[in-house]
Amino acid sequence: MAELAALPTWTVMAFAIGVALFIDRCWGEPPPRWHPVVWMGHYLGALGRRIAPVMGGPAAGAARPFVAGALAWAFGALLVVVIAFAATRAVSGGPLWLQALLLGVLLKPMLAWRMLRDEVRAVETALGESTEAGRARLAWLVSRDVAPLCEREVRESAIETLAENLNDSVVAPLFWFAVAGLPGAALYRFANTADAMWGYRGERQGRDWSWAGKWAARADDVLSWLPARITAALLGLLGLLGAAGTLRQLPAQAGLTPSPNSGWPMAAMALALDVRLGKPGVYTLHPQGRGALPADTAQALRLAGRVVFTCALLAAAWAAAGFWSLFR
Repeated sequence: MAELAALPTWTVMAFAIGVALFIDRCWGEPPPRWHPVVWMGHYLGALGRRIAPVMGGPAAGAARPFVAGALAWAFGALLVVVIAFAATRAVSGGPLWLQALLLGVLLKPMLAWRMLRDEVRAVETALGESTEAGRARLAWLVSRDVAPLCEREVRESAIETLAENLNDSVVAPLFWFAVAGLPGAALYRFANTADAMWGYRGERQGRDWSWAGKWAARADDVLSWLPARITAALLGLLGLLGAAGTLRQLPAQAGLTPSPNSGWPMAAMALALDVRLGKPGVYTLHPQGRGALPADTAQALRLAGRVVFTCALLAAAWAAAGFWSLFR
């Protein structure tokens, strides 16, 4: 009980959310050398070279790379949670305003709204110069081949990325912070980074991730399941989908994508803007919609900004209420 009493109060957690978003708005990302997510990437990169077999090498079967990937993920996740818990303990115990400030500083690297917003804007700005410039800028955001994309498809890909990463970079970390504090947000960020680096169904950078990355992909699916649907609901409500009578289309549209989660915010964004979004040759969301125009990028960013603000208020209210304390 003494250990629990030393942890930040729910009110401190609520104010820490505001501090984190204020820092994000004013200064954006910390330098790479001090960024916890970059450290996570270093760990995942180093272990990834050990767990994923080289393409064309001796047959490794499925069990060995799967178990190796699961154990490497579990050890990294445990390490992240322990460090986050220790950091939370370290900043507790002082004046409440100082606790909120320090906890907000620690939470900020788990969020990346300003960077996401600026990168999507940069794609639209580059498209104003030329389609080729837009493709080059989009390549910073997506892993797909951008060479065959026309101007409209580049813009649609940027809007899609905005919707998907609105969940991954803002809503989901805030959700898990409200539920489990800094350890929850850090665990989610680790899982999402692991999925981005390991969660491939085949070859990447000369290695076979079919089984080595399967645990990481499924863990991210589980942790993103509810936040993705919350993101979609917020996009729908704030985009007035219900008033337009199209909210009922959301589940069917979300199911068109291979991912069990990313289709939800992307489909909600497509319906809210009344535009087509998709990955050529894979899926098309809201095919009855029109092609995306420059004004749609601006509208998508405004809508995403409203979602960030609303989600922060909801997460802060949840944390301040201390709902989970009822179950201690």
